[in-house]
Amino acid sequence: MPNIQSAAKRARQNPKRRSTNRFYRARARNAVSRARTLLEAGDADAAAEGVQAASSALDRAARVHAVHSNLADRTKSRLARQLQAIQSAG
Repeated sequence: MPNIQSAAKRARQNPKRRSTNRFYRARARNAVSRARTLLEAGDADAAAEGVQAASSALDRAARVHAVHSNLADRTKSRLARQLQAIQSAG
């Protein structure tokens, strides 16, 4: 047990924050993974929906500081660039 009041408060806060961060990070990772799978399949319409869902999940995770905003922006940019390549090729 912590002896200092602020350390005790941190000990109470950290598990809650860890749980929330894990939830949003996992949702973002799963959405990005699904989007990449759809992009590899080559179906432009399904991939567009997947990229949109991944962008939304990344934005939500960045908004609650579960991931860094630059990471979210970078990942969204890469997915959008891959989607653009599929759409222009098809």
